[in-house]
Amino acid sequence: MTDIVIDTGVRLTPDQVGDLFLFEHLTEEQLAWVTERAWVAEASAGETLLREGDPAEVFLLLLDGEIRLCQRVGRDEVEVNRSSTVGAYAGAMRAFVRDETAQRYTVSVHVVQDARVLVMRAATLVELMQTWFPMALHLLDGMFIGMRNSQERVGRREQLLALGALSAGLTHELNNPAAAAVRATAGLRERVGTMRHKLAKLADDQIDRDVLRLLVETQEEAVTLAAKAPDLTALEASEREDELSDWMDERGVTSGWQLAPIFAAAGTSNSCLARIQGGVPAEMLEPALHWLASALETETLLTEITDSVTRISTLVGAAKQYSHMDRTPYERVDIHLGLKSTLMLMAGKAEGIQIVKELDRDLPPVPVYPAEVNQVWTNLIDNALQAMNGEGTLTVRSCRDNDFVKVEICDTGPGVPPELQLKIFQPFFTTKPVGQGSGLGLDISYRIVVERHGGDLTVSSVPGDTRFIVRLPLTERGP
Repeated sequence: MTDIVIDTGVRLTPDQVGDLFLFEHLTEEQLAWVTERAWVAEASAGETLLREGDPAEVFLLLLDGEIRLCQRVGRDEVEVNRSSTVGAYAGAMRAFVRDETAQRYTVSVHVVQDARVLVMRAATLVELMQTWFPMALHLLDGMFIGMRNSQERVGRREQLLALGALSAGLTHELNNPAAAAVRATAGLRERVGTMRHKLAKLADDQIDRDVLRLLVETQEEAVTLAAKAPDLTALEASEREDELSDWMDERGVTSGWQLAPIFAAAGTSNSCLARIQGGVPAEMLEPALHWLASALETETLLTEITDSVTRISTLVGAAKQYSHMDRTPYERVDIHLGLKSTLMLMAGKAEGIQIVKELDRDLPPVPVYPAEVNQVWTNLIDNALQAMNGEGTLTVRSCRDNDFVKVEICDTGPGVPPELQLKIFQPFFTTKPVGQGSGLGLDISYRIVVERHGGDLTVSSVPGDTRFIVRLPLTERGP
């Protein structure tokens, strides 16, 4: 790499400086000022004049030869421009913009054909602009800073919108199991009261100790069977209920039509009922069956409450995993945890969508900022769901790609037209109707993946198959 920051002592004449289009309207005094402070440097083909990411120390203009400008995109370096035009410039072009952070080169400059360049220090460019073009400097300064501030504000708004969408989905998902738990609790209270009533009725009949022991043992057996009972189809359930109802009708149980669905759903066998019949007096058979049915309903309600509360706990855990509460900002994590928690929190928006997960369970932990990467999953999955409009298949796929982990978010929506695929990662570009998108979701995702993590974010799209492909490096980035 050429040490471009060292003054070679080689100078152009004022007339030669004036021939460069950036300086063509300067006075003789100004041209002489530039001549004293700018030097000529030479570089051979294949050398690098400036490297992306290095401190922006110099501003350079091409005098002859050919250069190409490149930017890093993930693990690749992509050529963004090539020029042999005399006066083409690169380097510390925004040195005059007020910025609290040290500015760095945004591109690498490589020499294609042996070249000569005019080099000026960044501080010299700032002095030139402040002294000769103060009004232009204020306008450019305001434009750059205003654009950056607007982008940051809208970016925060985009984050809040994504958080709001997740909050709405989480609320929707929490409401269902919470309501189910409330209903089950009310039903449980009623069944427990019924069991107390039936037990009191059995006691009024002066139930024998051995009979009571039989009822308790039979109840335990029925409850155990209920926990393992297979789900029946509508036809199977109807046939089983008819069979049980007929059995009870034959033995004089008048409420068999009420008890049969309970016993059928719990998988209660005929032998279990026959055991009760053989151990209790005939007049106690119906109260005993009601008592057993109440016990089975109680067990069913307890299972429903347990499932509902577990669902709530799982959703809260997913929300915590998504936000990474109490976690360090940069760590190695299982990338699938963030994907799963995002899918769970967005389940409310995925109604009617088939979700397919093709995840490589052998992937190693990935060094990331988890909350930021989860925002990427949110943006990509939300866009995919909106594109399918309630009908289609969302596929989340992961695999290893050399020293990277590759994650694909795929949808079967109408796709992104080829002419728009080059623009969708640009700030403020959106294909959504006015008011439905700020155009920063994909820009934010791109910056998180590429700039923050040194990865890559690309899109491949045809109608019915759109894939956003995220590559994250498995090696930790340096400070």
